[in-house]
Amino acid sequence: MADSLANIRIVLINTTHAGNIGATARAMKVMGLASLHLVTPADHPNAQATAMASGADDLLHNAIVHDSLDSALADCSLVLGTSARMRSLPMPQLDARDAARQAINEAQRGAVALLFGRERYGLTNDEMQRCQYLVHIPSSEQYNSLNLAQAVQILCYELRMAVMAGSNKSSPPLDHQPVDDRQMELMYEHLEQALLDIQFLNPDQPKMLMTRLRRLFSRARPDQNEVNILRGILSAAQNSANPGKK
Repeated sequence: MADSLANIRIVLINTTHAGNIGATARAMKVMGLASLHLVTPADHPNAQATAMASGADDLLHNAIVHDSLDSALADCSLVLGTSARMRSLPMPQLDARDAARQAINEAQRGAVALLFGRERYGLTNDEMQRCQYLVHIPSSEQYNSLNLAQAVQILCYELRMAVMAGSNKSSPPLDHQPVDDRQMELMYEHLEQALLDIQFLNPDQPKMLMTRLRRLFSRARPDQNEVNILRGILSAAQNSANPGKK
């Protein structure tokens, strides 16, 4: 199960302070993680990051820089997003320990991403919608402000502890491999367009319904055959609504 750590990537979005990238690399390496992905960092590479990495320079050198979140999550079948705030539309939540167990289980079969947002305000609502679960780190109600690298350290520690202890949660059956993030995003695009074509979706407020549908499919986590069936149904509905359109 220790090999599962190799399939877990830490994804930082729009990191402003280079020192946080370096401190993240150090936090990862000391717990045995090596896959660092950066989405549009403000300043990378940077000497301050190297100094804060304190011997984890190899993780900085090998970090993959992306120009979009789509690229960073493309091949991930499970995405966990960290958040300190409750949202107006509740999403499934895990604490750090349960999230680590879930990640280790799933990483035995494919790529898993732990998503960390900006230093000032974390993840946007749209970014939250890319996650199957939100991860919450319980903290004091009087002062609950965690530094980005500190949050990464806590999650990396829990991942290592989950590996050392072994997970006590059973994995999904081997014949059910959820599709990756890219396939789900293509399906959501198709679904939204189909609902517009059959005049079911309000074009002035499409996100209200699409947010709930994303929650539904995030719980179901369909495999490739199921996605193909769903998209076939959508195409048939579009053809019926617009018989002359190809």
